[in-house]
Amino acid sequence: MPDLLLDVRAVRKPDKHPQIFEQFNALAVGESFVLINNHDPKHLREEFATDHPGEFSWQYLQRGPERWEMRITRLASTPLPRILCDTHETAIGQLGPDASGAIWKLQVSRRQLDANIIRLEPGSRIEAHAGADLDVLLHIVHGNGLLLTEVSTLALRPGGLLWLPRLSRREIRAGEQGLTYLTVHSRRSGLTIQQAQRS
Repeated sequence: MPDLLLDVRAVRKPDKHPQIFEQFNALAVGESFVLINNHDPKHLREEFATDHPGEFSWQYLQRGPERWEMRITRLASTPLPRILCDTHETAIGQLGPDASGAIWKLQVSRRQLDANIIRLEPGSRIEAHAGADLDVLLHIVHGNGLLLTEVSTLALRPGGLLWLPRLSRREIRAGEQGLTYLTVHSRRSGLTIQQAQRS
């Protein structure tokens, strides 16, 4: 059976990538289509490599100058499990001593989870607030600190796995070593931190 041809040269730029991924998702394992474009779609290939690593093959059939053809083949029926990063290396690796904030984020566009590695400098803190309307898992990767709840204080040390129930009030204080932790929660756009109500 000959490959399907997908010519996107006349497609509006915002519609190109969605149309191409829709075609890829419709393929069975081993099936392919030939993408026809008016330039080398390097950014598209990077997007495939980010969202579908190991799930596709990319073969150039014609390399311009005005017509580019690539055969894209589906190699797996579902997204493949993969190692995203080494949290220990990320926490203590090649980062400047004053690095803080989100030092790693889950970048896969088609996902149901959000995940971040957060680093707080020694002595810094995340002010008291009420969490968003979702549960959060927090795993301590490096350093030390305290988590203050409405009624108690929890010591934070490497290996600690915490559950932060939705809407729970908390404050995080980094200790003398700073604090690095991984957070995981269901994906939600426009996640905000609310100030805690004072009683």
